[in-house]
Amino acid sequence: MKKFKVSQFLTAILIVLTGFTLYSCTVDGPEIRPVKQEDVIGNYKGRLITVQGESKTEKIKNFKVKKDTVMFAEFPVDEIVKTVVKDPVKAEMAIKALGKVKYDIQYTSSVNAASNVIELSLVPKPMEIRIPVDGTTKKTEVVLTAKQKGFYVGMDGSMRFVLNAEKITVDGTVLAPYEAINYNFPFCVKY
Repeated sequence: MKKFKVSQFLTAILIVLTGFTLYSCTVDGPEIRPVKQEDVIGNYKGRLITVQGESKTEKIKNFKVKKDTVMFAEFPVDEIVKTVVKDPVKAEMAIKALGKVKYDIQYTSSVNAASNVIELSLVPKPMEIRIPVDGTTKKTEVVLTAKQKGFYVGMDGSMRFVLNAEKITVDGTVLAPYEAINYNFPFCVKY
């Protein structure tokens, strides 16, 4: 009689395990929604890694993305100012005097359905800044480039891109020697 109850118990366990196994075969994981052009639009917050030569800084930056523009209400210009103004005390005073520097980057986008991403071809225009130093104003033009495409990743809703400050011109003279400034936004999420 004991053998009969044990075999019934084992049969019941086998049936339950078989049910779980078959159910797990039908559930392949989360359904990934295909990315659309409109998905990139919104407000973002993310990590900015700024590299110039051996110097590296990290900050959290906010920006807004519209249909064809990435808009910074406060673009990080500290490294640019410190490159133009060599004296650290005067550079800090100039950064405070500048306040918030707005900067917009135009882009075109295309959907890469195979990778479920939106590829962003960034087209930055030269940035013009007037840096106040010792009662004068240094007219500064910064040539920004995007050597690689940016991405909006549909899986996690994040945006990633890199900008480079390739050349700085101060009052019509190209700044030399100059180490390029790299602005890397490795992971920015909508909020």
